[in-house]
Amino acid sequence: MQAVVLAAGEGTRLRPLTEDKPKGMVEVDGAPILTHCFDNLVELGASELIVVVGYMKERIIQHYGDEYDGIPITYAHQREQNGLAHALLTVEDHIDDDFMLILGDNVFEANLQDVVRRQAEDRADAAFLVEEVPMEEASRYGVCDTNKYGEIVDVIEKPDDPPSNLVMTGFYTFTPAIFHACHLVQPSGRGEYEISDAIGLLLESGRTIDAIPLDGWRMDIGYPEDRDEAEQRLSDETEVDSEAEI
Repeated sequence: MQAVVLAAGEGTRLRPLTEDKPKGMVEVDGAPILTHCFDNLVELGASELIVVVGYMKERIIQHYGDEYDGIPITYAHQREQNGLAHALLTVEDHIDDDFMLILGDNVFEANLQDVVRRQAEDRADAAFLVEEVPMEEASRYGVCDTNKYGEIVDVIEKPDDPPSNLVMTGFYTFTPAIFHACHLVQPSGRGEYEISDAIGLLLESGRTIDAIPLDGWRMDIGYPEDRDEAEQRLSDETEVDSEAEI
C-alpha cells in the first residue's frame, strides 16, 4: 500500500525550533519527526512514500533523497499551505489504490497496523486511528462523533465548543474516493480547505469510515513542549526495553 506523508508546514508554533528548518525536520530523540513517520510506514509495509513538501522543501529532499530504507520516495510540492485537503490533492496523480496517510508532525508508538488491516478487509471506505483526549484539548484537533458500531458519523475541525473528546490522531487509510471529495471542499472560516470537510462529504455520500481506538500513544508536535514530552516518552520506553533485556 502506498503511503502519503504531509510535510509542507512551516511550524510557526514550534519556533525557535523551526527558525532554520521545516516542521518535519525538527528532531525528536535524535531523529527528525519525518524519520519517525517513515520508520512507522516501512514497518507497515509501505510500497512507496509520497511526501508533500512546501516550506523549505530542499531541507527535506536533500536529507532523504529518492528512497528510505529501500522504499522509493516521490515528492509533491504544495506551493501554498491552504489546508490538508488542498495538500492531499497534490498527490492525486500518484495514487493507484487504497493508501495510508500520516501527518508528518506526529510521533506514534501505537497500533497503526490495526488501521491498515481494517482497510484491507474491504469493510470500510476509510479507517482512522482515534484517541480520547482531555476535553480542554479537543479543540486542537478534528473531533469525531461515532455510532454504536464504531463508525464515524461526523467530524468537526478544531471546534470552539467540541461535542466530544474523541479526536483524529493523524493516521488514516483511504480509497481514492477522498480525492473527489477534496475537489468539492470550499474554504472554511479559517480560509483553509479542511480534510474534515472532505471527510464530511464522504459520509454524506454514504461512505463508511471506521474508528480504530488508539492503543499506545502519539504526540502531535505542535509546540516545543510537545517535542520535549515525546522525547521523554521515547527515552522512558528505551529504558524499559533495556531493563527487560538484562
